[in-house]
Amino acid sequence: MSEGPEWFAPKRYGWGAGPPTSWQGWIVTITFVALGIGAGLFFAERPIVVVAIFVPATIVLLVVTAKTTRGGWRWRWGSDD
Repeated sequence: MSEGPEWFAPKRYGWGAGPPTSWQGWIVTITFVALGIGAGLFFAERPIVVVAIFVPATIVLLVVTAKTTRGGWRWRWGSDD
């Protein structure tokens, strides 16, 4: 069992996180998507602003996902852990 919260499942193949497994993971995912859509719609005429919002949001998403994935991020070959 990991030491921290487990909001995302690990991918079966490859490196990274799979789908959310808890309500906190779903809130993080939905917030990220809503921020991206909102920034794209609100700042449609200013794409640099959209990028300036989206890049830090993506970095935050990756950090949160990496810290809350069950078993952490590592390469997986499909075998059950």
